Amino acid sequence: MSKTIPIALKDDEAVGLYQAERKVYPRDVHGRYDRLRRIAVVVLLGMYYVFPWLSWDGRQAVLFDLPARKFSVFGLTLWPQDFVFLALLLIMAGIALFFFTAVAGRLWCGYACPQTVWTEVFLWIERWTEGDRARRIKLDAGPWTREKFLRKGSKHLLWFVFALWTGFTFVGFFTPVRDLAARLPAFDWSGWETFWTLFYGFATWGNAGVLREQVCKYMCPYARFQGAMFDRDTLIIAYEPRRGEPRGPRKRGLADVIARGRGLLSAESAERWMAQAMHFESAAQRALDVRRTTGAYQHTETAAPMTAGIAELGDCIDCTWCVQVCPVGIDIRNGLQYECIACGACIDACDQVMDKVGYPRGLIRYTSQNAIDDKPWRLLRPRVWVYGVLLLVIAMAWVWGVTHRAPLTVEVLRDRNALYRTAVDGSVENGYGLKIVNKQHTPRRLRISLADDTPLRLRSSAVVEVPAESVYSSAVTVAADAGAVHGRREFQFLVEDLDRPGPLRVRSAFFGPTP
Repeated sequence: MSKTIPIALKDDEAVGLYQAERKVYPRDVHGRYDRLRRIAVVVLLGMYYVFPWLSWDGRQAVLFDLPARKFSVFGLTLWPQDFVFLALLLIMAGIALFFFTAVAGRLWCGYACPQTVWTEVFLWIERWTEGDRARRIKLDAGPWTREKFLRKGSKHLLWFVFALWTGFTFVGFFTPVRDLAARLPAFDWSGWETFWTLFYGFATWGNAGVLREQVCKYMCPYARFQGAMFDRDTLIIAYEPRRGEPRGPRKRGLADVIARGRGLLSAESAERWMAQAMHFESAAQRALDVRRTTGAYQHTETAAPMTAGIAELGDCIDCTWCVQVCPVGIDIRNGLQYECIACGACIDACDQVMDKVGYPRGLIRYTSQNAIDDKPWRLLRPRVWVYGVLLLVIAMAWVWGVTHRAPLTVEVLRDRNALYRTAVDGSVENGYGLKIVNKQHTPRRLRISLADDTPLRLRSSAVVEVPAESVYSSAVTVAADAGAVHGRREFQFLVEDLDRPGPLRVRSAFFGPTP
């Protein structure tokens, strides 16, 4: 920001180094961003749980076959020789994260991150078994009764089943899922299959059910380096203090600040009211026990509470719904905070309240820092152009490389045990190992021979059949008549597809005795 804001973090009580984290009870909310999150959850989890069961040309559509060293994704098979394409995919994923963050902020965190997606499902299960926010708080605060035991037990049972299903599906991406399911009733799984199912299931249960927002706050590094990708034109979720301050309850019938002519406060006046709201908490805020974060600041000169008349009140009625619906338990009115995952729940909650009191929506909204400061907002700016062009170029290179890669690769390795050997008839022999990779979905008949312009010959001209999507290895012997080759001589193997024109040439070297 262009100006310095003096801050002093509030510290009313001593906090231990290992103080337990207070549980967050997100309130259920409905609105446009909630619908987007639900759609994202259904689409992403649908892809995760359905893709392993799809078939493509009689095979599992998505299978990462580590023992066979090949990844199959909807007819596209990637081999170890195609590692460059996997590397480009990771690079594209990283640049895409930078690009969408620069344009729309933490879009990944709010709608597509696995932690957010699975936590949303676990919250649905919790609400279904334990009730709404107030009932969950009351249930946790009360003693253990039969009802509490049944509700808690049913919740964790459903969590456990869903987590095991998640672990099973995860293993199904690396082992044929139908075969894995067929061996389940007899418990005929390998140790690694069992381990990874239980491990991934336990990780899902722990991260999405128990840790939840703590993963985003303390374990995920993205929130820590997001400042390097943000600028004043990046879309963020922000509260409009010039319109909302001073906050407070009021009787029905009071018009919004524009309709009654109060207008927007100056930035300095709005900051003073925000500082007072954080220093002298309302009863609602104290009841919520809103945690202090790096976004909470307080002007040092605030010594006594200021009072505002009814006519001076802003549009924020201090209902704290924006805090109650927040999945990480922060108060967005304190400003931009690293814990905010930009899910938009506070926007939906605030819009509902504004509709009820008859005020315009947008007190909390997606905006940019420049828009808040009444400065021009730019979508297309240098960093967006750089990220976008890089992403487009790498994506085009990836598509071109995949569509033009060689369907057949041949590697030749000399036998390193002996430089050459002399046969009974006096001829000189060299041994070679051929590895042929057929990347196509059909078998191929290949003839292995040598180029015509060489005194060398194969001991036997071989015609081999390489199965579809497989690796064929063979040992061949190349010979030369006595005295025909001295020292090192370059030559070429010819691997010719009998069903297609054009042989594949592979260079190698033959060694004979030095005169």
